[in-house]
Amino acid sequence: MEAKQKASAFAAGSALVLSLSKFFVGMLSGSMAVVASGLDSLLDVFMSAMNLLAIRKADQPADQGHPYGHGKAESIAASLQALVIISTGIFIVYEAVRKFVLKATIHYSALDLVVMCLSLVFSLVISTVLRRVGRKTESNALLADALHYTSDLYSNSAAIIAIILAYYTRMTFFDTLFAVLTGLIIIFSATKILKSGISGLMDTSIPKAIEDEIESIINDMPFPVAGHHKLRTRFSGNRTYIDFHLLTCKKLTIDEAHGIARTVEARIAEHVPRIDTTIHIEPCPEDCDLSEEHCTVIVRWRNRSSHP
Repeated sequence: MEAKQKASAFAAGSALVLSLSKFFVGMLSGSMAVVASGLDSLLDVFMSAMNLLAIRKADQPADQGHPYGHGKAESIAASLQALVIISTGIFIVYEAVRKFVLKATIHYSALDLVVMCLSLVFSLVISTVLRRVGRKTESNALLADALHYTSDLYSNSAAIIAIILAYYTRMTFFDTLFAVLTGLIIIFSATKILKSGISGLMDTSIPKAIEDEIESIINDMPFPVAGHHKLRTRFSGNRTYIDFHLLTCKKLTIDEAHGIARTVEARIAEHVPRIDTTIHIEPCPEDCDLSEEHCTVIVRWRNRSSHP
């Protein structure tokens, strides 16, 4: 089992224990803040399990029916996560307000506080593990899961504060207030996850900093490379896909031009991991005597460099 799958399985197992504990304690005490946190953790189980399946699918190699691989499975999982999380956040806000209007009774105990404190620690550990593995493997699904567990830190903290304030003041308003805050935090976090998932499905361009690095690599290639244009980029799962037109000196043979294209691909791959590059070769449109010394493009570039 790869690191991504291990991290997702660890998150799902831990979340299952946390959700059952918080939900049981919350139902006993009647605290909507604790129940809200329990429902959030129950969602974590569902989301982490979905991530595990999506990651396994995304890691499958390309086949005849999916020549670009299965990377978008992670983006689909992230988008579905976000929609479910937003729905849960809305339900938590609605239920908290409804209980407050009905003046529902709350009976706190030390068990509520202990369970929520343990949940806070576990959420911190899980989010840290998922974020570290997600960044290392560039997995959108794991990063989305990590963001969700990070939101748990806020919901758990809110529930702990609500328990303490409501216990000492005997005012159920605090339980409602922090349950609503938890729901709003969940909704806000989910919108970020949804944006990330949709970006992957819509073939959004990769970050400009990486595009600039790729263009710099191409521009630094020596004669007979004469420039490039029509650079297009996108990402699918943890892989980056780019294509562009490479201008080369028109005196080159097909074999020579192909060899240069392979060199450019290798140079880009040295700086940008997990990248698939497609290059279309075009002859340079400039008129010159087809030598490096008189190459119109190189002369123009040198003049620009010497007069910044």
